Amino acid sequence: DEQHRFGVAQRAKLLSKGDNPHLLVMSATPIPRTLGLIIFGDLDISVIDELPPNRKPVRTVLLPVSGRGRIYKFIREEVSRGRQAYIVCPSVEGSDEMKSAVDFCNELQRTVFRGISIACLHGRMKSEEKEAILSDFIKNKISVLVSTTVIEVGVNVPNASLMIVENADRFGLSQLHQLRGRVGRGSRKAYCVLVSDAR
Repeated sequence: DEQHRFGVAQRAKLLSKGDNPHLLVMSATPIPRTLGLIIFGDLDISVIDELPPNRKPVRTVLLPVSGRGRIYKFIREEVSRGRQAYIVCPSVEGSDEMKSAVDFCNELQRTVFRGISIACLHGRMKSEEKEAILSDFIKNKISVLVSTTVIEVGVNVPNASLMIVENADRFGLSQLHQLRGRVGRGSRKAYCVLVSDAR
């Protein structure tokens, strides 16, 4: 699984270990190279089109930046129900066009989400600090986690019901698919909101 984490050379090395071995490639992510191999190469495709038991489909919507007020209201509603939210920013350091995870978290803490437990997580933090923040999020000590894509794979918080992706046009299809997969891991309805003014 997570076959997009393997490089071309790694896959070739695995295939060279036998005399024309069979290869089963699995992925929940629409990876451009794999889709290309299916269409133009020698890969057959099998589709598992069922969700695990008790899971509901994640509702995904695209909203312009002007819709942020509605998003914040919805986050507060979800948190008041005991649920949690991710807000993903494309980078640790921002620019005029792009939200910085650290600055955005500080701004939200001061203004919109006063009284709500909020934390920031990014790849430049020390491992112990990242693990402590993730542990607190898993235990629901943190209600809103502002993060970079470090949460893209391997984070399982069934109580998280909302994924907000800031500057969604800065992410590739595979990343958006992986980020959306962080919510909807429990039995509750989950939502993914892509925020972008790009056309």
